[in-house]
Amino acid sequence: MKQLIECVPNFSEGRDEKIVQQIADAIRSVDRVKLLNVDPGKATNRTVMTLVGEPDAVVEAAFKGIEMAAQLIDMSKHKGEHPRMGATDVCPFIPIANISMEETAAWSKKLAERVGNELNIPVYLYEEAQPNKERSNLSIIRAGEYEGFFKKINEPQWKPDAGPAVFSAKTGATVIGAREFLIAYNVNLNTKSVKRANSVAFDVREAGRVKVDDKGKSIGCFRK
Repeated sequence: MKQLIECVPNFSEGRDEKIVQQIADAIRSVDRVKLLNVDPGKATNRTVMTLVGEPDAVVEAAFKGIEMAAQLIDMSKHKGEHPRMGATDVCPFIPIANISMEETAAWSKKLAERVGNELNIPVYLYEEAQPNKERSNLSIIRAGEYEGFFKKINEPQWKPDAGPAVFSAKTGATVIGAREFLIAYNVNLNTKSVKRANSVAFDVREAGRVKVDDKGKSIGCFRK
């Protein structure tokens, strides 16, 4: 039976419609892949695209999208409200039909190797594709964001999983991996209080609220 995987690359451009369209067209150029959605955001200056198809075709389409983004996006000029570290910030694979998570992770690793070798972009594996669970969480990998990675990439513990340990000012680095379905949404709050906004975020996020001891030291997370 036909195997299907979904890919949801996040590109660091949400304001220039011509650039977004060129990346989308690069993805559409691959047979056996369907581009389901293109969702640009001006405030975040970020576009989320969703494509689905057979694994080898999805890898090819994702590569073409990442390649086009590397050509068109200049991260040294990028500003936006969403955390980011590269022209293609993150590119997850999700198993859809007749394929295991392990197999899906293997396909994501193939893409990571190709991006690193052919495009010379530093790539970090995450979630199910990352064997080192100390650096499998996206927020941990992306900590410091684009500006901080010029120094971070030189630290031995942050050597990329693929590609050079050199941070290009134009393309930055990217994160590729495999995960389950993710539900993400934005909420507009009638308050300017960062404390209240963070409180809402902690209550609804997957990891739950950070639990601290009497001295304020983190001792894990819990859900209400």
